[in-house]
Amino acid sequence: MFHSHAPNASCAHHAPKSFHRGFAIGASLNAVFVAVEFGFGFYTHSLALIADAAHNLGDVLALLFAWLGYHLAQRTADQTSRFSFGMGRVSIFAALFNGVTLVGSSAWIIFEALNRFYDPAMPAPFIIGAVAALGIVINGSTAWLLSKNQNDINIKGAMLHMVADAVISAGVVITAIAMAYTAWFWLDPVVSVLIAAIILWGSWPVLREAAILSLDGTPKHIDRDGIGAFIRSQPGVEGLTALHIWSLSTSKTALNAHIATVSGADIDHLRRLLRSELMSRFGIGHLTLEIAENITREN
Repeated sequence: MFHSHAPNASCAHHAPKSFHRGFAIGASLNAVFVAVEFGFGFYTHSLALIADAAHNLGDVLALLFAWLGYHLAQRTADQTSRFSFGMGRVSIFAALFNGVTLVGSSAWIIFEALNRFYDPAMPAPFIIGAVAALGIVINGSTAWLLSKNQNDINIKGAMLHMVADAVISAGVVITAIAMAYTAWFWLDPVVSVLIAAIILWGSWPVLREAAILSLDGTPKHIDRDGIGAFIRSQPGVEGLTALHIWSLSTSKTALNAHIATVSGADIDHLRRLLRSELMSRFGIGHLTLEIAENITREN
């Protein structure tokens, strides 16, 4: 039996210190703004503000859960504890919770917007515009803080989310100005539906993938058939059974395989080769390989 772990499997291990400061400031400001936006959204009867708040809430939750997952992933796996693989799997459940929350909130927004077409409300456009403009400032500032660390792909992704939030807030400002000068209050539910559609578009793939990972499915970025073909193609390999690939976290993948070899095969060389290639080429972070001569196993 052979076990192996990829050293420094996640780029988060090298996250710069300034990321923590920028993240803490940005996440705090956005969390406060989400509460303010929800409050004024209900006060002014503006679905557009509520929808924008829901979108911002999704990004704040995603950032907080990513930060939580990062810290939990730093804990060294202890084979003697009840969490022998560590606690990185929390990040999968966090992504699942985040996806369910966003899909549910966007569905509610669309339902309420449809009702508004039959029972229109008269929101206060100037208040809506002022709150949304504050969102542009906060989201833009957060994006600027995170843009200093774009070498980390996770931080860059968070920065792009903040830029998208600022753009959506700008759309709400434009809608408020249009309502103020035209009294077209139907624009509020229309924009709400558009924002909800954006939330659904971005959150549904996350929810689907998180559900698959929580059921120990193979991550979508892993080529399971390619890995199987690669192992079978190696000199001395006679058969491959019980190939299992699953996620230990949203950033670390595990693999278990039983490999049968022909008589006289260099098992040590094969083990070293598979370890190197599966980790570097296919992005596997944890390996468990059982290699033996002329064995047949059931899946």
